[in-house]
Parts: sequence; structure tokens; C-alpha cells
Amino acid sequence: MIAKEQIASVLHNRFGDVFEQRRKRPAETLPTSIAEVDELLNGFPRGAITEIHGAASSGQTSLLLATLAFASTHEETCALVDCSDTFDVSSAAKAHVNFDRLLWVRCSDNLERSFKAVDLLLHGGGFGLVALNLGDVSAKLARRVVSSWWFRFRRTIENTSTALIVITPVACIRSCAALVLELKREAAVWPSTLSLVSENGNGSFTASREHLTPHLSLVAASPPARTYSPLSHSHFIQGLRIQVNRERPVQWSTAVIRFNTHHPYLDDIR
Repeated sequence: MIAKEQIASVLHNRFGDVFEQRRKRPAETLPTSIAEVDELLNGFPRGAITEIHGAASSGQTSLLLATLAFASTHEETCALVDCSDTFDVSSAAKAHVNFDRLLWVRCSDNLERSFKAVDLLLHGGGFGLVALNLGDVSAKLARRVVSSWWFRFRRTIENTSTALIVITPVACIRSCAALVLELKREAAVWPSTLSLVSENGNGSFTASREHLTPHLSLVAASPPARTYSPLSHSHFIQGLRIQVNRERPVQWSTAVIRFNTHHPYLDDIR
């Protein structure tokens, strides 16, 4: 024991604190505000990369907006690098995202510009959450992103309080991601017909309850001159049932995370 202390003292006098074992920072996370996810994951890790991948309409946007809303309303400065300019401001407002705390970077389908923007934001510091949305980039292009970018991002944010979330169509960040989630859509939730569809005098459909008549149908009564509202079938979806599979770090339990999303249009009329 004495010899060990003497050796440590000599090394310290000659080389300083190079050989001292640094204490590991306690794990910090950023909550998603979705109870089912936070209960098992405790949120997204800070100082690390979280990858969320899945097919279209698999709940990636809902999870991202929920996290942005929580972070921005709790005095976190957030940044969203939008590669394909698909960020819906209206949906973000209905999710209660605080735009005074959000920097939105539009990259017009320029992948290189997106990565350079993220690099500048991470090196600038001061952000509690930085999100890179590559959800509309082709899977083939996403896989071709050179690994050096991910290693650079991981190195930049380690030992910081910044959480980097990357939305991708397929898993492509590999070992650089501390947390990898795969999202799948299990089912769509449809409300009752009475709450959505009514037949007007001109044969159009409306989602408003005040126009309901005793005769309800999905087909107009008068065949000629049918006029339909511009609402697509997607506006009638009440929500989605989402399944979240944690791929990294590997979990030994069989617990599966599920949560429901809700369509903002229906929230306004219900």
C-alpha cells in the first residue's frame, strides 16, 4: 500500500494528473414527456447520440415533437436541422412547442448542408437538444453517410448536457449511437362514423357536429354534381398505436414500449 502511494506521488510530481482516474459523470437524460417511454428509458441520454428509425408514419414525428415540447417549455434551447424541410409548424404549435426556444434550420434536401449545420451547432454549444431529421432521406443515401461524421458528433457532445437526436429511415449510425430505437406502427385508431361524417345538402362531408342530420352516409344521396371537402382520409384517423423496440443498448428483458399518438385535427373537433 505504501509503495503504491509512493509510486502515485512520483508519477503525479512528474506528469501531473495524467494518470489520475477521472470520475465518470452521472448519467443525465432528457425526458420525452411520453409516460410509457420515460418509464422504461428514463428519456434520451445527454452527451450522446440517440437514433430513432422507422418507416413512414411510424410515430417518429410524434416522439420528436413531444420531446421538443418538453425541452422548449423547460427553458432548454433547442435546434432542429430539417434536411427535407418537412417540419410542420402547425403540428408543433399544437404539441405546445415553444418557438422562442427553437432554432429551425432548413436545408432544402441538401444532406451535406445538414451535417455541416449540426456540426456548427454542436461546436457552438449551449443547446440542450439538437435534432437532425433525415426521415425523408432515402435509406440507400442514409447508409452511405461516412462514419466519420457520427464519430465527430459523438466526440463533440460527450461530457456536455446536449442530447443529439437523429431521425433516420433505417439504422445507420451504428456504434456511435448510445441509444437506438425502432418505431413501428401497430394499428390506426378510427373514431366512430357519427363523430366524423355527415351528409350536407350539396353532398359534401364535414367534420363538424353542428351539421349532423338524422341521415348519415358515406355516399352522397344525389348522384349528379358531387362536391367533396378537401379533407383526405388521413384527416379521419384519430391516432396511431406505436411500438418502440430498443435495439441499443441491448436489453435482456422482454418489455415492449407502446404509446398512442393523436391526430391534432380531431383534437380540435372532439
